[in-house]
Amino acid sequence: MRRRRRVLATNENERLIDATIARLAARPEARAPAHAARRFARKRASEFEPLDQPGATARRTPMKIAYVVPRYGLEVRGGAEHASRMLAERLTANGWDVHVFTTCALDARTWSNHYPAASTDINGVSVHRYASTAGRSPEFHDFASALLVNPATATDAECTRFMELQGPVCPDAIDAAVESDAQLLIFYPYLYSPTVDGVPRAGPRAVMHPAAHDEPALRLPIFRGVFSQPSGLVFQTFAERDLCERMFGAASTHHIVLGLGVDEYDPPAPGAGRREIGLGDEPFLLYVGRLEDGKGTGVLVELFAEYKARHPGPLKLVLAGSSEQAPAAHSDVVTPGPVPEETKRALMAECLAFVQPSFFEAFSLVLVEAWMAGAPALVNGTCGPLREHCERSGGGLCFDSYASFDAALTRLVDDTRERSEMSRRGHAYVQRNFAWPSLIARYEQFLTSVAVKARA
Repeated sequence: MRRRRRVLATNENERLIDATIARLAARPEARAPAHAARRFARKRASEFEPLDQPGATARRTPMKIAYVVPRYGLEVRGGAEHASRMLAERLTANGWDVHVFTTCALDARTWSNHYPAASTDINGVSVHRYASTAGRSPEFHDFASALLVNPATATDAECTRFMELQGPVCPDAIDAAVESDAQLLIFYPYLYSPTVDGVPRAGPRAVMHPAAHDEPALRLPIFRGVFSQPSGLVFQTFAERDLCERMFGAASTHHIVLGLGVDEYDPPAPGAGRREIGLGDEPFLLYVGRLEDGKGTGVLVELFAEYKARHPGPLKLVLAGSSEQAPAAHSDVVTPGPVPEETKRALMAECLAFVQPSFFEAFSLVLVEAWMAGAPALVNGTCGPLREHCERSGGGLCFDSYASFDAALTRLVDDTRERSEMSRRGHAYVQRNFAWPSLIARYEQFLTSVAVKARA
């Protein structure tokens, strides 16, 4: 019989942790016209292909298309720009003529020019880089902090100032994209100047991957026009689509819920990840990504520290990634820094569970990668896309308070059979929905249909 662990009575630490989670998860109410919600309900059954259905097999004709993104390169790992490269390279492999118009930036914190302003070939994709006239201004943080307290009331001038200070500002890249003969111009993501300034100029050729999550900036009035103009929208999850419907009435725009693709890979050698970071045989939770409060790592360390105080034992927490905001020190928290791709996959295969504590995600590719590697998941349930993944897959558990974190982690620690079943379900969910061949086929068909409508 499984020994049940006793959870101590609520104490001051638990109340403080719950207050932090509530504060970071707080979102202004999003409202859309009632007619938009009714229109969306009517269209749901007839037009949207669920992720759990096979990809469409209709004829797809390779086209010339162009992505417009704030940065692009082999060194860009994670985020919307990495996702755009994965799509661009697979379309190229299928015979499409794919171009990218972008800035010379590498670092998204500064948007400073890094690469030469020139055209180059990256894995078959023609990449055209242009120098930005402005990157991230030192004034941006203070300006944005004040403006985003009540973003819906921002004036046009304040919105324009926000975009200019945030960066990158690169009119040459937009000019070149608009003047190109690409049949579609694909903007990715919604938040930055290349999309805000480029979508209105692209006309019916515009397609947008918003990569939107429920953040204050999404409520700036400037984005209402941006979301209303593309001929096609590509969403990563149903939660993102529903958010954009509430905010902008997105159901009236031709769109698809696509997700992001992942590759199958061979299992790593047993213990390879542990050896690389100097970890022994102790069970461990794993997080991979930037260490910063916005990604939830500070709260995760607090949750973990409280759990260890109530449940002493060998369990460790490994936080693998660059440290933007160093978490509180704890003897059972291991911070190896960024790890190579092979080490990341090995750790995912070896961990007791993969933890995704982020409050703001549009998809979370790293969670899907962890399921592909065979890890069960423990995710922040206040984030809609993360909760959606767990509910659709059955591959993990959600938390939204210390009590739910304690209960979920105790289940994962105690029940080997349940962990194994979650791993199996998560892996099957990823193979069914996000394997590249079927995902790219659906994407090609969607782009073809948008191009046909744009020419009409």
